[in-house]
Amino acid sequence: MYTSSELLERVNQALASLPDDRQPAGLYDPIRYALSLGGKRIRPVLMLMAYNLYRENPDHIMMPALGVETYHNFTLLHDDLMDRADVRRGHATVHRRWNDNQAILSGDTMLVLAYQRVAQCNPRYLPEVMDLFTTTTLEIDEGQQYDIEFETRNDVTEDEYIEMIRLKTSVLLACALKMGALLADAPKADAQALYDFGEQVGLAFQLQDDYLDVYGNFEVFGKRIGGDILCNKKTYMLINAQLRANEQQRHELDRWLSATDYEEEEKIRAVTRLYDEIGISQLARQKIEYYYALAAQSLARVNLPEERKRLLWQYAQQMLNRQS
Repeated sequence: MYTSSELLERVNQALASLPDDRQPAGLYDPIRYALSLGGKRIRPVLMLMAYNLYRENPDHIMMPALGVETYHNFTLLHDDLMDRADVRRGHATVHRRWNDNQAILSGDTMLVLAYQRVAQCNPRYLPEVMDLFTTTTLEIDEGQQYDIEFETRNDVTEDEYIEMIRLKTSVLLACALKMGALLADAPKADAQALYDFGEQVGLAFQLQDDYLDVYGNFEVFGKRIGGDILCNKKTYMLINAQLRANEQQRHELDRWLSATDYEEEEKIRAVTRLYDEIGISQLARQKIEYYYALAAQSLARVNLPEERKRLLWQYAQQMLNRQS
């Protein structure tokens, strides 16, 4: 069994070794740039780990795994363009380094390359793999659309938010795990349990991201604390604060959400204080624990010895910064 660190190294080596001969360079340079910016490569690593539960040589499915990673980076490229983000992983985003039109065209090409790479699997599994991948990409677009619509709504429910992050974030983790299992000829029940595991880990992961944006440590979290508060992002924290605030708290929260002239740190402190008063911190931690427990139950359904599943569970804990 390979560790996640060993598989990450193999993924990065494989990405660096991809053919580099297509022209024009103006189309492909932004793609190479986007894929070279690093990242944790969580999705291909999960896919290879799932395969490695049943088969000994995960390199056999490296190209489809790179296809999933290519697709993920395509979504980031277009997300950055839609959000007008200037920086990704400490580097200029594609639309900033080149321009909007180039980001659109190179992004579209990345999507095609992702499908081409995923399709380079054993033909025996191709219909099921492509059906899973296509369904997942549609769901991610649906999640992105919900996210856009939520920006202009003040009545988003917790259930709606959970469904949005399931579609936008979790289903690709679930897809990667199930795809790895399918390509390893795993039992259907195991493949579904791994899908459920990925979906639940993804939900816990995104909810933890929401939580850490408010209560995290910059040195550990790696980005500014309070960024979601400053841009009024509809997170689990804000949605539940709006739903659970009393009249006075809601008035103060609405005042900060509509304010245009404020000191950034003052707004972060004020909204965080409101979250504390309303009990949002405890609520978020409980929800994270809920999905973490569900993920453990789903992995337990995979009909393999516990020792065989140990590395995958440890990787999930690592993703969530867990020690137990």
